[in-house]
Amino acid sequence: MSSGTGRILVVRHGETQWSREGRHTGRTDIALTALGEQRASALASVVSAWRPVLVLSSPLQRARRTAELAGLTPEIEPDLLEWDYGAYEGLTTSQIRDRSGDPHWSVWTTAEGLGESLPDVAVRAERVLNRCRPLLRVGDDVVLVAHAHLLRILTATWLRMPPVGGESLVLEPAGTGVLGYERETPVLLRWNA
Repeated sequence: MSSGTGRILVVRHGETQWSREGRHTGRTDIALTALGEQRASALASVVSAWRPVLVLSSPLQRARRTAELAGLTPEIEPDLLEWDYGAYEGLTTSQIRDRSGDPHWSVWTTAEGLGESLPDVAVRAERVLNRCRPLLRVGDDVVLVAHAHLLRILTATWLRMPPVGGESLVLEPAGTGVLGYERETPVLLRWNA
């Protein structure tokens, strides 16, 4: 294949109880809901059209289980862990705003209280992309199974945007996106498919 024709399929894990409730779910290792398992299984029809040479997953069970139900056998990649929300783990945005006294608090703009900064997450995302790029250059495809915020930051990084650009790239549970190239320019080919 010609240079730059490979693609990355990004897959967000299926629904969990906390994602349904809008709680920040970083490093807490919780299972998929029944609906999450059902939608993860439905991803098999999406991934069956792919012939990836590399499949990577976050080590957390919600991502690993999603990959398994979608018919994938991933290699575990610690850099695909979700953002470490620190003191805000398990809380909703409104709870965090009440506790912090900041009515405009956003994970995208306020670092205080978090276990990991936005630039730190972007560094991890860049390492994953650097692992993928040589494969993409020779036309091979890659699948990444991970978490909402991490994949949004990874996509912003792919698009050469600042990591905060991920704020505008909402990815639903069991949602997918395709990253690729237009000539040599990294582009977003599909989102929330």
